[in-house]
Amino acid sequence: MKKWLCFLLLFCTGCAHQPAPSAVHIGLVNNNHSVRFMGLNYTVVSDINRDSVPDIWQGLIPVFRMPADTDMKDYQPVQPGKYQLRDSSIVFTPDTPFKKGQVYFIRYYRFEEGQGIWDFVKNKKRLGKAQYTDLIFKQ
Repeated sequence: MKKWLCFLLLFCTGCAHQPAPSAVHIGLVNNNHSVRFMGLNYTVVSDINRDSVPDIWQGLIPVFRMPADTDMKDYQPVQPGKYQLRDSSIVFTPDTPFKKGQVYFIRYYRFEEGQGIWDFVKNKKRLGKAQYTDLIFKQ
């Protein structure tokens, strides 16, 4: 009986559906003066864009300058600039142009991940901490 129970438990956990990772990516546009953030759902992006909160995109996908000491990147100020919705992508144009040779990164918060109790148990995630990916680009 124990063997069947172990087999059933192993079978059920092995067949659990794992969501596909988001296919978001970035690229420089506008003669390397702007960066485009692509791969988001157009319906969601257009709904967020109609929100009345000023600078909503700066809070959701902020752009930062990479410091020389990468351990300090969590403490960098946000790069000021304008966000625009173009087709299904977000285009960020900084107030001051990107410096040639400087490394920058976009912090993409993955709010859709880590919502289940098993995510906290398996991955040791903490409540209230949104998962994020740093997308790095260089001018």
